[in-house]
Amino acid sequence: MLTVIINWLYMLLIVFCLGYAFSRFSGKTLHYELERVDSILMAGLVVSTVYAQIFSLFYRVSIEANVILVLLSVLICVLMGKRMAGFIKGAWKNCSSGYKIVLLALFLLWGFFTSRGYMVPDMDLYHGQSIRWIEEYGVVEGLGNLHSRFGYNSSLFALSALYSMKFLLGHSLHTVNGLIAFLLSVNVLEIRRCFRRGKMLLSDYARVGAAYYLTTIWDEVIAPSSDYAVMCTIFFVVIKWLARLETEEEGKESNIAPYGLLCVLCAYTITLKLSAGLILILILKPAYVLLKEKRWKEIGIYLLLGLLTAVPWMVRTVLITGWLLYPFASLDLFSVDWKMMNLGEIRTDAAQIEIWAKGANDLGMDAPFGLWFPNWFRNELSATEKLLVLADMVSCVVTVGIGVATIIRKQWQKLDMLLVLGTVMCCYLFWQFSAPMMRYGYAHVLLLAALVCGFVLEKLKLARIGYVVLLLYGVYKLYVGYDYVLGCCQLPNYVWQETYGQYELESYDLDGVKIYYSPSGGWVGYDLFPAIPMPEYEIDLRGNGLEDGFRQR
Repeated sequence: MLTVIINWLYMLLIVFCLGYAFSRFSGKTLHYELERVDSILMAGLVVSTVYAQIFSLFYRVSIEANVILVLLSVLICVLMGKRMAGFIKGAWKNCSSGYKIVLLALFLLWGFFTSRGYMVPDMDLYHGQSIRWIEEYGVVEGLGNLHSRFGYNSSLFALSALYSMKFLLGHSLHTVNGLIAFLLSVNVLEIRRCFRRGKMLLSDYARVGAAYYLTTIWDEVIAPSSDYAVMCTIFFVVIKWLARLETEEEGKESNIAPYGLLCVLCAYTITLKLSAGLILILILKPAYVLLKEKRWKEIGIYLLLGLLTAVPWMVRTVLITGWLLYPFASLDLFSVDWKMMNLGEIRTDAAQIEIWAKGANDLGMDAPFGLWFPNWFRNELSATEKLLVLADMVSCVVTVGIGVATIIRKQWQKLDMLLVLGTVMCCYLFWQFSAPMMRYGYAHVLLLAALVCGFVLEKLKLARIGYVVLLLYGVYKLYVGYDYVLGCCQLPNYVWQETYGQYELESYDLDGVKIYYSPSGGWVGYDLFPAIPMPEYEIDLRGNGLEDGFRQR
């Protein structure tokens, strides 16, 4: 736990400097600076991620990358130190003593959660090895040929490698998801303002959904899985978007810049996990305004920011797999010698993820919706998750109804809220019909139900009933959290974070290089490197060593 907190303090210092510098850039080019500390920290995380990915294209992401980052942060402090200090002092003074105590408690609590917990299977299957490849070599051409799961390139792995501190501690920390969860929980705390205003807004209902999500991952956030990072980021985007809309409804001057920057954050979610792509539907709002007013300079800036965010991730994917958007083999743009050429295996691997998520292992990949859905609903979901899915089905109908009513009555002022509901609904439907494992789409499931439920309760003036239910459920969740803390407080992780598993592996020779593998085709952990679940004999090294990459034989 102590190493987690020290690691976070280092990360917070770096990402705040980067985020503040980005905010100043935004102020000079878009005439809008980020207003809150959590927004600046999120911007800093995005900049760190882009930096780590670009660095990985040329060299390993280790001590060298951190030294440059520290020097850059020092330079930012020299150039902007007074402004930064004034911003921090102002933000600190605006917080009450009680709020500061809650913030500290949340910081320590998420540090506790991130120091121990349940390791999701993929963590020791390929996540740890993916991160170590970045720590040791940066990017390696054709790495997906060694193991197909390496082809599922996530920018989170580069960010995790940047802040893993392996060069300092001798082993790799995996604390990024915990810090992102902490940032989201700080955002959730804004729900306290509903007591002052006497009612809940849609953004508050989104915060309720986020709070529920955070209580489902506190025992898993230790894992460097992209699922948690992308879900938390989607919650962050939707909450900030709705809060901005609600601020404008209170009479403040409209500014399209916050929405444009949030769309850049939407592009970032895609680099975390490609399946989050439909969140980009939100781009319709800033695109419409900017095109209508012919603000070409701002359009160019947003496009440049989006490309800077996404292109390094795309380049990494091409270098690892030979494909622009792996595993979508229909988009075939490159002819390189390291390309993953077996289209049957690529499509089968993608299909197996869907089958597993649907709980349809015994039904086959071509099972129709009417066959796999009842089986999935009955066997793969808990009682609460079944209620949420049923609520989402009703919410889809309600959302379509709201859209039709809005168009018929020409209530164009509702289009902004309808865009958010429609985006969340599309994200949910894509998840439901592709790979509906809760871990892959909890944000979509919760946001759709929470927002539509909040809309209906406020319209029917039944919100007080909802408040009572939320209060009771909140008390129950606090008890569950207390019980969880009691259950794992005996684990000896108050200094060191619980690390990857260790396994007895076998090895084989590939062109003079030792490759480890699991004799049971299972977990391989992090320590023995390079390691894969099963031996791959149909590949060759592209050169004399691992740094030259792999190609199919």
